[in-house]
Amino acid sequence: MDSILLFAGLTFVFYLWHMFGVTIGLHRLLSHRAFTCPKAVEYFFVFGAYFAFHGSPIWWATIHRAHHRYSDLPLDPHTPNNGIFSAYAFYREWHYPEHINPRVQSKDLLKDPLYRLLESGADWKLGYTINVVSSLLFRVILLVAFGPVVAGASLLAGILALNAPLILNIICHMPQWGYKNFKIKDDSMNNWLMALICVGDGWHNNHHAVPGSSNMGLKPWEIDPSYLLLKALQSVGLVGTINETLANENAHLAPVPVTVYRPTLKAHRKHKRDREMTSVR
Repeated sequence: MDSILLFAGLTFVFYLWHMFGVTIGLHRLLSHRAFTCPKAVEYFFVFGAYFAFHGSPIWWATIHRAHHRYSDLPLDPHTPNNGIFSAYAFYREWHYPEHINPRVQSKDLLKDPLYRLLESGADWKLGYTINVVSSLLFRVILLVAFGPVVAGASLLAGILALNAPLILNIICHMPQWGYKNFKIKDDSMNNWLMALICVGDGWHNNHHAVPGSSNMGLKPWEIDPSYLLLKALQSVGLVGTINETLANENAHLAPVPVTVYRPTLKAHRKHKRDREMTSVR
């Protein structure tokens, strides 16, 4: 029983590191530049996500920026309007399509030599291979240093933290599974369960309304653990400025009607052609 409780506790701790790595490191920092911090803090969070099999940080941020640019349109890399499996496994093509180009959309991240190394020259297949090998090697080190309970808990937590945001991309863009605070054109919805699982990112409609904000919770019950952690780190000097615009945003608070986007046949054919484009040179 003690070993089971230890395993469960370690899995939870590792999950928080990996999940905060996604929500704080990859999402709010690299993708949206919603706060500032020293490089050591940045790498702590980013590598929490990296060791959860999330791939190259530049790739992740570029894909996410494209998601906001084309949200719920045919070129959105993970809209459920193109199918549930397509939304979940949007990386299956192994290359960047022409409309998702890190040299255009992520110039700021390419300035970091470590991120450029992990990006592997925009070779997504090589970059993800490096990511998987590095993540497994990390568990081997834990196994040798601390034993199978720690290594196993870390591996399970990493797999859970990989899948949670992928599921969020589906659930939080399906109108029947949430509600809106903001009347915007895409299908982004707030979902309390995904907010709990993904430590704040489930307040997805709020986020799509003000993407540059570090605070995704608006109403009293919309608690955002990632934002609260950022504020705690700011209080001890580990985080600098924080964009918290959403905390003071008062527009469109009344319930709004949901508009569901349905791609036309012409748009679907155009999207299919875009997906067949060659990789970025």
